[in-house]
Amino acid sequence: MNKLDTTEPDRPPHAHGDGCGCRHTHHHHEVPPVRGGAASREHEINGHDHHHHDHGGGCCSSSSSAIAAGRAATYAKNDPPPEGASRVRYRIDNMDCPVEEQLIRNKLEAMPGIARLDFNLLDRELTVYHRLDDAQTIAAALDRLDMAPRFLEAGSVPAAAPSGLSAERKVLLAVGGIAAVGAEAISWITGEDGSWLVMVCAVVSLLSAGLPTLKKGWIALRNLTLNIYFLMSLAAGGAVIIGRWSEASMVVFLFAVAEAIEVLSLERVRNAIKSLASLAPETAEVRGGNDWLEQAVEEVAVGSRIRIRTGSRVPLDSRVESGRASLDQAPITGESLPVDKQSGDQLYAGSIVTDGVVEAVVTAVAGDSTLARIASAIQQAQSQRAPTQRFVDRFALFYTPAVVACAVVVVVCGPLLFGGTWAGWLYQALVMLVIACPCALVVSTPVTVVSGLTAAARHGILIKGGAFLEGGRLLKTVALDKTGTLTWGKPALTDAIAFGDMPVERAVLIAASLDEHSTHPIAKALVSGWRKRQPDAGLLLVEEFGVVNGHGVKGVIDGQTWRLGNHRLVEELGFRSPELEAQLAVLEEGGKTTVVLCADSGPLALFGLADTVRPESVQAVAALRSLHIEPVMLTGDNSATARAIADQLGIQDARGSLMPEGKQAAIAELKERHGAVGMVGDGVNDAPALALADIGIAMGAAGTATALETADVAIMDDDPRKVADFIGLSRRCASILKQNIALALGIKVVFLALALSGQATLWMAVFADMGASLLVVFNGLRLLGHFSAHGTRFRACA
Repeated sequence: MNKLDTTEPDRPPHAHGDGCGCRHTHHHHEVPPVRGGAASREHEINGHDHHHHDHGGGCCSSSSSAIAAGRAATYAKNDPPPEGASRVRYRIDNMDCPVEEQLIRNKLEAMPGIARLDFNLLDRELTVYHRLDDAQTIAAALDRLDMAPRFLEAGSVPAAAPSGLSAERKVLLAVGGIAAVGAEAISWITGEDGSWLVMVCAVVSLLSAGLPTLKKGWIALRNLTLNIYFLMSLAAGGAVIIGRWSEASMVVFLFAVAEAIEVLSLERVRNAIKSLASLAPETAEVRGGNDWLEQAVEEVAVGSRIRIRTGSRVPLDSRVESGRASLDQAPITGESLPVDKQSGDQLYAGSIVTDGVVEAVVTAVAGDSTLARIASAIQQAQSQRAPTQRFVDRFALFYTPAVVACAVVVVVCGPLLFGGTWAGWLYQALVMLVIACPCALVVSTPVTVVSGLTAAARHGILIKGGAFLEGGRLLKTVALDKTGTLTWGKPALTDAIAFGDMPVERAVLIAASLDEHSTHPIAKALVSGWRKRQPDAGLLLVEEFGVVNGHGVKGVIDGQTWRLGNHRLVEELGFRSPELEAQLAVLEEGGKTTVVLCADSGPLALFGLADTVRPESVQAVAALRSLHIEPVMLTGDNSATARAIADQLGIQDARGSLMPEGKQAAIAELKERHGAVGMVGDGVNDAPALALADIGIAMGAAGTATALETADVAIMDDDPRKVADFIGLSRRCASILKQNIALALGIKVVFLALALSGQATLWMAVFADMGASLLVVFNGLRLLGHFSAHGTRFRACA
């Protein structure tokens, strides 16, 4: 007979006698420690068959290796500080673009004693791990780059990053634009590009709109870095040398406009992330003696009693002590419908009370709330370079010098081989330099990746870095833990069969009245099932209640003795019959736990209880199949239970009787057979398998700090459909990244051809570069609205 296993992992094998009469035998297994310092624990519903499956290991496919490479790079960022290294943080207001990041990298990484650099472009923060006696040399190096670093005290919360475009910068940009247009107009009307009026307008434009670009170009040249600012400065300087003053001013002005638009686009992403962190109110209503006082959330200690009213946001993570309320948890878990909360339930900071009033006890300080951990994880994730970004950076490292070299060849060899003036060929070389600027390539990836990370967080999916956002598209198989992921993770009454003349509802009432006195999970499930069937009925009075050791319970109701227990109870009472045995066999083969209600005359009713499938799980499995991903179910339950649940979900590959190490072996075998594998579990019990999978996805992570810390992807609620949502987002992100690279390179190829044929002008080149940059930025920003724009789930790509 199938048995229900609800034993805690630190208990020895025993038989329950808790008032349910121990209908079920329990088994204990040692569980090894796992990643993140958490101990793994097995709490599957139904008994474990002790058969370990040795699937072996093996090498992974290329897709699996690609994810592993990204994982290694990402985890390198999450590692503790390098041994013996000190840590210093700076706010760098002048760092708002990957170009500045690369400039800083080139400068600092070449310094002896620098161990690691972590960048957060959105918050304009730089963290340096070093082994220097005096960190002042780091600040001095940043000052030489005109980065204006500001030291941040350890543990301090820095002020918000300044707005991307200051009022002064807007005014200077407007002045520069008017002057540049004026220079072009005067040059076109008079036909004199070297007149003093054109030169004055051009100089005004260069000094107002173009001075930041020219200054950064000089810094790049001084540090032997060939970046976009150097190329633009070179183009402007060359145009001035050959007397093209109006074009020099227009080149620099148009570049400044493109840069300003890119900054505003990044500001939009920054504000989207900040909106998550600012969901929690700044004050809480705290109990002080007999009064309720307004208090800043930073000052509220764990254990304080707070009150949250209708329409208010929950200020801190807390546990309900009294009252009932409905809460909108969408900002945290992505759930679309309000969730009812009562005494003992967890509240998350940032949730909105839509109806009711509750008093709650604070369980975490403001800086350690689930919301704060989510915001911190997003910031950490966006600071890490995704695989595509690393590729683009490497490409630009060789691409830019090659373009400069080609331009030099054009200037030197053009007049010698094809004739013409030196000034004419210099002009064509300058056009080539501007067109070939890698700006569009460099900015396309971070904007797209951060937009994807933010969209996922809004939807209740926390992705721990660009490596995993991009890696999701490579998954070929997804292994899903059964209990708590595909099923509810607790037994429920599924069958009630009456024998003889007794109405089935009467039998359920008698059984619930007996089990009301028990604390066993099966007993609680039976009572809960009765309440759903008969919400307005009351329980019957039970007299002479007692436990039948190892078999069940007994009691007297209305003068009649009743016994409620397992198959062995029926055998001991001598009530076996072919009809009963047939019914028991049907339920047990379906992976259900059976309970029999007996009177003195014999069995009168039979009940089946089992862990039931979540209503979303069928859609989740179907969604994975629609993405051409093979779903596999792994469980510690016996094979009959595993097969019964798998058949309901349409999963062909279902593996039962697996301990944590067995699941780990199954993941290794799946990787060898299929390639890249994702594992979906609870983040604790399944931690060994999550660690071995190419991407580990933890379910129900909102209330589990361990899952937030150790999982590669954390789904904040218990909706398994979001696994397919994540993979669909990953595929769309990859699609947009490919579009951006194709756009950036395609536009440059077309205009390079025009330049080589002498058809392109300098300002046309800037328009091409600016247009490519803006196209890829706006295309990447489309990911911010991925889930809102696609009302239906499971979109694979755009």
